[in-house]
Amino acid sequence: MAADTVSSGTVDPFAEVVGQDAAVAFLRSAVERPVHAYLFVGRPGAGSRAAARAFAGELLGRSAGDGSGDDLERARRLAAAESHPSMFVFEREGASISVEQARAVVDRSSLAPPEGRLQVFVLTDFHLVAQAGPTLLKAIEEPPDSTVFVVLADEVTPELVTIASRCTVVEFPPVPPGALRDRLLADGVPAEVAEVAARAAGGDLDRARLLAGDPRVVARRAAWFGVPDRLDGTGHTAMLLADELLATLDEVAEPLQERHAAELEELDAAERALGDRRPGERKRVQERHQREERRVRTDELRAGLAALGDRYREDVAAGGDATTFTAASALVQELCDALVFNPRERLQVEALLVQLPPLRGS
Repeated sequence: MAADTVSSGTVDPFAEVVGQDAAVAFLRSAVERPVHAYLFVGRPGAGSRAAARAFAGELLGRSAGDGSGDDLERARRLAAAESHPSMFVFEREGASISVEQARAVVDRSSLAPPEGRLQVFVLTDFHLVAQAGPTLLKAIEEPPDSTVFVVLADEVTPELVTIASRCTVVEFPPVPPGALRDRLLADGVPAEVAEVAARAAGGDLDRARLLAGDPRVVARRAAWFGVPDRLDGTGHTAMLLADELLATLDEVAEPLQERHAAELEELDAAERALGDRRPGERKRVQERHQREERRVRTDELRAGLAALGDRYREDVAAGGDATTFTAASALVQELCDALVFNPRERLQVEALLVQLPPLRGS
């Protein structure tokens, strides 16, 4: 059976969930007898949100009409667009999920489904639940029979432990590079670009596709990979290299910015057609765009650092000094760890390049 079809010959609703065979197999079986709450754990791009859409479509389709045929296909189509009347997607507003948002979830979940016998609540970025956790706990652990929660989180934080214990946990680890490469090849991406994009994506299908559509993805990896051969231990060279490398971070966000501009235009067009201006909705979309652009930039920096580390690794494999590789790896890892705290990129990269040992013979 082809990966993008099911036995009926229709498009597989889980086709966009790549490299997560165990999670998909579990969710397919769970559709028949769903429990009240699921926690999907995995970073963005690993497939958790796509899986949530597909799972919601299956649940809602089976709760409408006779649960087959046109009803099922309609539910799949609407859930894939996150526009099904009985599918509620809650995204954080600001740095974390607020108590006010949590109360809105609780109030809506206690009502009857707008359509069909079931409603599905998809709660995103739940690792940022902060003070709203207690407000949501009761609703998640004892929802009405007509409500299913699908909670998405990058990780199980201390604030999330109690809620996690009330959910069925489904893990979404980073997508293996081979699975990303194969999907990009199936999408028609040239082999060399697919290979580089898959390696640089960090297990993230969304990022792999973004990179695959960027004509400079191969050149950017080459720029970072070649850094150790250009080092001379001086601050002047470190500053010049840092300028070059940080400029590449700006490049990678350009396709995403174009996509975001198109999304805002569509939102404006929809509001004009309906005669209903919703400034709150526009603000939420813009905040999401900012988060996505920050993540893309950070992920690109991580990918560059990985390419830099690969150069030292290649040198060792060719008979180079192992102590040079060890020292470089420790410095690169230190900066990768610091990225969690949103450091000042330029100073951090310059400091790294000053400290990195040049390769013998460079």
